[in-house]
Amino acid sequence: MAYDDSRFRGEPGFREEPDFRSGGVPEDAPTLGVANQSVYTPGAYPASSDYSVPPGESTLGLAARRAAPSAAQLDDVFDDPEHGEPGRDRMAVHALWEMVLLLAAAALLYLLRDAQPAALRGDEFESLMLSVAELGLVAVAMGLTLRAGAANLAIGPIAYAASLFFAGNSDRGLAMTAGITALVALGVGVVVAVLVVGFHVPGWAVSLGVALALMAWIADQNGAKVVTGAYDPHDHALWWLLAVAVIAVAGSLIGLARPVRRAVGRFRPVSDPARRRGGGAATITGLAIAGSALLAAVAGVLTALDTREIVTSQSGMSAAGLATTGLALGAVLVGGTSAYGRRGGIFGTILAVAVITLLLRYSAAEEWNVAPLAVAGGAIAIGLVVTRLVETFGRPSTAADEPDDAWTPPPVTLPVERDEEAWSSSRTSGWTSQLPARTTDDGWGAEERWGTR
Repeated sequence: MAYDDSRFRGEPGFREEPDFRSGGVPEDAPTLGVANQSVYTPGAYPASSDYSVPPGESTLGLAARRAAPSAAQLDDVFDDPEHGEPGRDRMAVHALWEMVLLLAAAALLYLLRDAQPAALRGDEFESLMLSVAELGLVAVAMGLTLRAGAANLAIGPIAYAASLFFAGNSDRGLAMTAGITALVALGVGVVVAVLVVGFHVPGWAVSLGVALALMAWIADQNGAKVVTGAYDPHDHALWWLLAVAVIAVAGSLIGLARPVRRAVGRFRPVSDPARRRGGGAATITGLAIAGSALLAAVAGVLTALDTREIVTSQSGMSAAGLATTGLALGAVLVGGTSAYGRRGGIFGTILAVAVITLLLRYSAAEEWNVAPLAVAGGAIAIGLVVTRLVETFGRPSTAADEPDDAWTPPPVTLPVERDEEAWSSSRTSGWTSQLPARTTDDGWGAEERWGTR
């Protein structure tokens, strides 16, 4: 007998209950703690204030407008945090520091003119410009590897060995000897690059070992002189200086592009220093190390043509080997290139080279007898302070505001449009009926149970 048989209606103890499976909800049903719940009407949006939509605008457009990031945030989305902090490096600190370097160079130039006016005229001035060009080439080589995160400390001995080799073989033809010298130096750079990127070890450690080996080779050589009648760079000293300045500034300008800047600095560790940075980082770092050896060889050839004689005494080897490396490293650090890699300015390197060269000439004019190694040590100490400033104030603005977390787009929750059947089932799914489950024959077996009454 069916439960809803009309013959049971009106009997004592009979209670009519709603069928919750059909979606019926009594008016006095409890709301289960949900306040101000409105009944859903198909085709209309829920009455909740969270999904209020202005007239003429869809909910999808409203949500997209509310969640739309700024242009800077959208640009940062494409930065991989594994390759460094997201965002564009701030250049204000570099601009301010380069103004300081420019003023320092101008002050030293003025002091040198008062102390030794002949230093800015004739052959002395040409020699000064060549000195800036020679140290500038080595500094550019050092800056290239430093930005790549693998400083090459062997560039000084490479330049000195290149000078000695070129001078000793200059009688075989300047062009051919210069080419062979460059190839030999490039081979040394490739060896350093393979060891650094192959074993993923610090560049300073590998290059220091190679530098010691080169210094041992230099100590076994005799002094050499450039053949008489060879090319004299003094006639084109200004052009050499301009060429080095253009190379330094052009490289820095290219490094301003964030993809290039990030790609060159990918060898810089961002978590575990021993973690391999990938094939792209290894390739770029290897090319940077090899290129630095080539630039050092050019500087060595130019030095040999300038001085005309290369000595191999212990004092000369120290001054031209370790001192050259120290002066180049100090110039790059003072110029604003970070000791950690990647970051650097535009004119900082060439300005720092000018300051150091003028300081050495001015100290010689005043007869202070300041050793180049002392100047190199002081420049490195100042450069490390500059590195701290660059890392502190040159970080991307997003990283400075949020040092530990990269920006992620906020979650977007859109209203879900449901049909009438789904809405009814969701409204009743939270209720639990106190009646037993209904059987498939739509009966209760009432003949046996109700018949006992």
